[in-house]
Amino acid sequence: MQLFYAPDIVPPDYVLSEEESRHCVRVLRLGEGDELHLADGRGTLYRCVVSDPSPKHCAVHVVETSEEFEKLPYDLVMGVAPTKNNDRFEWFLEKATEVGVGEIIPLESDHSERRVYKPERGEKVITAAMKQSLKAYHPLLHEMTSFKEVVCSGFKGRRFIAHCDKPRSADGKKYLADTLRKGERVLVLIGPEGDFSPAEIDLAVKNGFEEITLGNQRLRTETAAVAATMMVSVVNNMK
Repeated sequence: MQLFYAPDIVPPDYVLSEEESRHCVRVLRLGEGDELHLADGRGTLYRCVVSDPSPKHCAVHVVETSEEFEKLPYDLVMGVAPTKNNDRFEWFLEKATEVGVGEIIPLESDHSERRVYKPERGEKVITAAMKQSLKAYHPLLHEMTSFKEVVCSGFKGRRFIAHCDKPRSADGKKYLADTLRKGERVLVLIGPEGDFSPAEIDLAVKNGFEEITLGNQRLRTETAAVAATMMVSVVNNMK
């Protein structure tokens, strides 16, 4: 399957961007009558045939539509503090998109290594990962958001905070994979290399967040974020 991202598609006919047209015609060497697929990023997959193989304005015609293509059986929102090295955070964006995530919130916390995050490059990373992994859903990447705003937003679903400090609640910190249930809407917060501050952890617990651990090993921010994403996917896909 050759997949292209077309968020503005209005079927039955569509013209690829100049960049995508060049890739389609010059790189993939698709010609008139050849088949490709478009995804609108909202779950609809379009099977198309090339009607005009122009290397600058390649036109396609939709012949079949599939709605909610491979929709995830869960709703995951990841709140992650961007790393000082932007490549590491983009690695997380790529892998989370491949595994399955609905929304990603770059978190600004007390110990953040990065206070400003421009999502333009991140959007390109997500789009490329979406196409490479043949998905019809494009994860929503938010602007940088303060920890307090996320914690106090009234998220409807289960809320988790991973941290390395001592537990605040009597139940202690639970292993994420053990406490998850299938089909849940979930928000998971992953802090910076210096962890969340004690005040942030207190605020999260006060606002109904469950304290979690991802295991005994010490993980970098982006590794922890991918591990959490993977745990949610595995639990929801177990028979």
